[in-house]
Amino acid sequence: MNNPRIAWLLTSAFYYWHPTLSHLAKLFPQMTAFAPNWRGYALGFEDSFAVEVVGKRKIVSLKKVATGYGSSFTFLPLNIVSRLLRFKPDVIFSNSFGVWTILALLFKPVGKWRVVIAYEGSSPSVDYRNSPRRLSIRRAMVRAADACITNSCAGKAYLIDILNAAKNKVFVKPYEVPSAIALSEPCEAIESGKFQLKRPVFLFVGSLIPRKGLHLLMEACALLDKQGYHDYTLLVVGDGLQRQELEEFCDRHALTNCVRWAGRVDYSCLGAYFRQADVFVLPTLEDTWGVVVLEAMVLGKPVLCSQLAGAAEMVIDGENGYRFDPYDVNKLAEIMSQFIRNPSLADSMGHKSQELMTPYSPEAAAQFLAEVTNFVLKD
Repeated sequence: MNNPRIAWLLTSAFYYWHPTLSHLAKLFPQMTAFAPNWRGYALGFEDSFAVEVVGKRKIVSLKKVATGYGSSFTFLPLNIVSRLLRFKPDVIFSNSFGVWTILALLFKPVGKWRVVIAYEGSSPSVDYRNSPRRLSIRRAMVRAADACITNSCAGKAYLIDILNAAKNKVFVKPYEVPSAIALSEPCEAIESGKFQLKRPVFLFVGSLIPRKGLHLLMEACALLDKQGYHDYTLLVVGDGLQRQELEEFCDRHALTNCVRWAGRVDYSCLGAYFRQADVFVLPTLEDTWGVVVLEAMVLGKPVLCSQLAGAAEMVIDGENGYRFDPYDVNKLAEIMSQFIRNPSLADSMGHKSQELMTPYSPEAAAQFLAEVTNFVLKD
């Protein structure tokens, strides 16, 4: 089929989606992303793909878990059906197993479209392996879909081994990948030197909530202090309900000279913080993927990544960083001390990160999605 019409149903159209969608729109000019809560285009990708804003979404927490995502339900506008029927797509890519994906599958005979389920990655809270009802619904959705895509090998294993998806209909390759262009905005706050950074600089980026594991990274810093390591900086970018608690921890453990709090920054300015850093650290207790790992890599930084993040698959121990058990703070402190004792280690591993990211550009992600599109249209 020449020039098929493509619809992307994005329950969260955050900026890191935009580079891939921009390049996909070059391959399929008749592509539209449907999204609630639209924040605008990422820097450098303005108006590079069509967007149709579909109301607002609301997330209702059903069960809170401090160390994970917990259980929730996302309310999405039901008028997505009328929008799709008017758009008349040939292929719909729909995020995860939510309401919009269910509607896309239910109205598939009416709209005569193909549906691809995009499952970001596998993690305990979102897999619902202990919920027979949810699993039965998801298995039915997978059977009704024409294909599934996922960023990670763990996501592929879940789709095939748990949801019984046909192996030939599951495709795995990172498609949520960043672009250095979208992270190129200068930021005076970090580049002016006001933070007084001591090298090496370890960078954390994320919400200040228990699931992100920053409290465990702080415990590792407290261990480093006891071992006599004082000449380094932990730069924290982000904000959240846990900030006061974490600042009080720093006060109690004499870490105020080592930790700098940047607060929440615009996505376009995030690259400036990466460029000032030497090592990126993600101590998360649960992340289905973790695009921030790839952002660090594309900007040439070594990554210390929790093994509980889906993107840990992008880290090769001893080459572009290390994977670690976030609960083993002694091991994390030991890894960090290597970069403090040997600052040149960050440069060599950072170069390796950029090298490893070469096959995972937005252009490559768009080509991957084009291949999946052609697969579901071949019949």
